[in-house]
Amino acid sequence: MSKNLIGKPTFRIENIVASANLELDLDLYSIAYKVHDVEYEPEQFPGAIFKMKEPKSSLLLFKNGKIICTGCKSEKEVQAAIEKTQKMLLTYAKNPRKSGKPTFRIENIVASANFKVELDLYAIASKVDDVEYEPEQFPGAIFKIKTPKSSLLLFKNGKIICTGCKSEKEVQAALNLTAKIMQDYASPLKESK
Repeated sequence: MSKNLIGKPTFRIENIVASANLELDLDLYSIAYKVHDVEYEPEQFPGAIFKMKEPKSSLLLFKNGKIICTGCKSEKEVQAAIEKTQKMLLTYAKNPRKSGKPTFRIENIVASANFKVELDLYAIASKVDDVEYEPEQFPGAIFKIKTPKSSLLLFKNGKIICTGCKSEKEVQAALNLTAKIMQDYASPLKESK
């Protein structure tokens, strides 16, 4: 197979999951009653769901002030969503324990990339360690990387989904490593008719 068909991979973030502690005691019933975009059904789930329009995201709110933010496409959006949520919730907090900008921790980033080559998934599965490929179950191969800890879905058309990274730098490192390893199993994409 041809060498150096895969250049430096670029990626697009599809979703970031982050957690934060706002250091607030929250009355979720009162918040759900007063805030239009908050749903709370404790018999189904212990947290309230806040659907934010800008930046577009969903946040899980818990009584102890911990939150989970999902749906953002950058760390900057995560920060904006969490700060906006904190500002809104301060009005409903029983006793704020801390003020200032909340810090967050990224739990998972889902990113997509396109190597713009055709990948031989059968050869990859038989020759590369930590690859699972069962085409009758799923059309992509699963490649697990230990450092940075991540899982990548590899598709025959060169498209990749990367999950498990905790920073954009880790996503780039995982894709660079994958590109280097997959180079031997890549061929030019066939023109579609």
